[in-house]
Amino acid sequence: MTETRIAPAVEAQAIDPSDKDGDIIRCDACPVLCRIRDGRSGACDRYANHGGTLVRTDPLVLMSQTVASEDGALVPFLSGDVPWDGKLTSQSPVFVSGIGATTTYPDYKPAPFIVSGQWQGVDTVTVVTEGIFSYCSVKVKIDTDRHIGPEQASVLYNGEPVGHVTTAEYGSQMLSLGGVRHLTGGSKKEGVTTCESMLQLCNKQGVDFEIEGGARINVQAGRAPVIDGKREERMRVGCGSATIGIFAQQWHGHVDEVIVVDDHITGVLSEHQAGAYLGMEPAGIRVQGRKSTPGRYFKVAEPGSGWGGTNITDPLSIIQKIDPKKAWPGLRLLLVSTTGEDSLYCELDEDLMPQIHPMPAPLQVVVDRIAENCEPALCSVVFVAGAGGSLRAGVTENPVRLTRSVQDSLTRVTMGGAPCYVWPGGGITVMVDVLRMPENSFGSVPTPALVAPLEFTLPLADFERLGGHMGSITTLEGLARSRTEMRMAPWSPENPWPLSPIQKQED
Repeated sequence: MTETRIAPAVEAQAIDPSDKDGDIIRCDACPVLCRIRDGRSGACDRYANHGGTLVRTDPLVLMSQTVASEDGALVPFLSGDVPWDGKLTSQSPVFVSGIGATTTYPDYKPAPFIVSGQWQGVDTVTVVTEGIFSYCSVKVKIDTDRHIGPEQASVLYNGEPVGHVTTAEYGSQMLSLGGVRHLTGGSKKEGVTTCESMLQLCNKQGVDFEIEGGARINVQAGRAPVIDGKREERMRVGCGSATIGIFAQQWHGHVDEVIVVDDHITGVLSEHQAGAYLGMEPAGIRVQGRKSTPGRYFKVAEPGSGWGGTNITDPLSIIQKIDPKKAWPGLRLLLVSTTGEDSLYCELDEDLMPQIHPMPAPLQVVVDRIAENCEPALCSVVFVAGAGGSLRAGVTENPVRLTRSVQDSLTRVTMGGAPCYVWPGGGITVMVDVLRMPENSFGSVPTPALVAPLEFTLPLADFERLGGHMGSITTLEGLARSRTEMRMAPWSPENPWPLSPIQKQED
């Protein structure tokens, strides 16, 4: 999805003459209160001094859905290269985003734009602003089994701590970056550096991090992670036990034992319930680690960048003993990792010692199938922000009613049109996948804090009931007649249309 940005808009803000100093004017859009010389922009790059007048530098971005014509072809509302003339048709739904809206933070006055419209016979209101978020963070999901660093280890960007390694999830390592303690609770350099790294991640750029006591890693939303210079290709199909369960029947009859090496849960086929279901007898090969339920072993090795996210490069080293009462010469043994990237086939000799042999074709088919069933390794970047502060006052004179309306799913929250998950409990804490937002949706201010678009959409009647700023409402037609510079951007079809009937969020 692309959008067109243009030269500075020429919408004047009311400037107190006392704030002028020669060719310098003061911007009061946020608490930074930049003093801007003629021809220059403020710290946020969203306001500029244009001949002694404060103007917005970015156009307000409106989004349109493509619609189907009578012959079934998709017809866009407007090309992104053409200014919008304000004309509306019932076949061309338009959504006003917060991108380019700028801010009124701290919101002692109504939000920059409160726009009314009608959707499927219901009068609606969308309140748009660009929120300034000191209370925000970024959660990064990295699809890899490789050990990137110990839990709670600091994540460094340009030598400054900007977050930490948090609890791993199924097949993925996780980072928690930013947050108010890094942005404002440390040194000025730490805050500025944290803000810079978060801004790049949220705008879908690649960022190099170093894990204290761990790996160097390049992270970019929607791209494969690069760990210590190696690009990851696959996310594991499952843990060692899950891999046993998935492929047990395909191995049956072609091998006597399979060990799936995994840092978390290593699986042993003949002991596993899947092997018992197939009538397999335990083969007597005992692996290192702590036995859990049958066929499942914990801590067979230390975490690392070897087989299955362990530090193992020789898989035979995890064999603790071979029981001569159960094993036999000629026993066929397959060792494989949870991604299928590593595999080894052995047969026991007369002394019950594993001897490496070429991989039989039927087993190679299954090893390849493990790889086929792995998802591509990607990085996911989720922006998390607390939207329960003063910006609520830009919506209503009674902020708690907005909070309750959001929590009751009567008000829909979006960021750049992308759907947000609203955390249960108090306040308005939202999460959004940055890949579902338009390009360059985020900015920053030197407090330091991130600037992000935010939209609240609700029925007009509910807006009035919660004490909304009814006197500040305008219409799409009114926007077209104003001096506000606007551009159209295509709607991302993967995002639900924000004006659609709101259903209560599932817990």
